[in-house]
Amino acid sequence: MLYLRQFCIILFVSFLGELLHVMIPLPIPASVYGLILMLSALCTGIIKINQVKEAAGFLIEIMPVMFIPAAVGLLKSWSFLKPVWIPVIFITLISTVIVMAVTGQVTQKMIQIDKTIGEKNERISG
Repeated sequence: MLYLRQFCIILFVSFLGELLHVMIPLPIPASVYGLILMLSALCTGIIKINQVKEAAGFLIEIMPVMFIPAAVGLLKSWSFLKPVWIPVIFITLISTVIVMAVTGQVTQKMIQIDKTIGEKNERISG
């Protein structure tokens, strides 16, 4: 029952993202709206982490399975991809490296900021 309740919360936030996608005429996927809503709800405390933690962990564990339909779709589209497969692979590799580098830099900056805030709090309380 716990998983069902948590999964329903996640689905409801995703549904709200779909509604925003329909109402706001921007070229932003509904899933991005849903992620922004979930982040906002978690940051503001509207949704507590323990209200979605187990279901979110389960969804992350099965995420590789969700890529199988996309891979099959690519295989079915091979006749269209065959003439451009080299640029597609090149773009995919370059964009992956860029995303990894930016993610690493942002993570390091956030850790640095967290340490700085922690040190300031220690000086104030100590």
